[in-house]
Amino acid sequence: MRIATHVSKERPKPAATALNIGGAASRSGISVKMIRYYEAIGLISKVGRTAGNYRTYDDGDINRLEFIKRARTLGFSLDEIRRLLSLWDDDGRNSADVKALVLAHIAELDSRIAALKSMRGTLRHLAEGCDGDNRPDCPIIDGLAGV
Repeated sequence: MRIATHVSKERPKPAATALNIGGAASRSGISVKMIRYYEAIGLISKVGRTAGNYRTYDDGDINRLEFIKRARTLGFSLDEIRRLLSLWDDDGRNSADVKALVLAHIAELDSRIAALKSMRGTLRHLAEGCDGDNRPDCPIIDGLAGV
């Protein structure tokens, strides 16, 4: 009789955590309403259901939700996030594709920053022209009215 001398160094994977939508919201930091919305628009796939028809989320679902949250925090649009998720899911992706998407987003952010700075400058100019007293004359209102 031979005794097996090889012992696997891999630990058995724990069973995936099954969370309801409230638990998924708590763990991911995304509201229940947004999770349902992301599922409705196909940003996350339909999840499993219990016998009582409650949604169940596993660790993979939570990771995907956390990815979406981080991408939203960085200002990516839902379409951009959809492309990022597609690239994330593609083991054969080219990092050049990911970089191109991010560089395009940076260019968009730079454009928005320039527009915001221009708005701030215009508003600052209008505010500096206003005495801020009790008279009804207001160069800010006049400026907004195009007078």
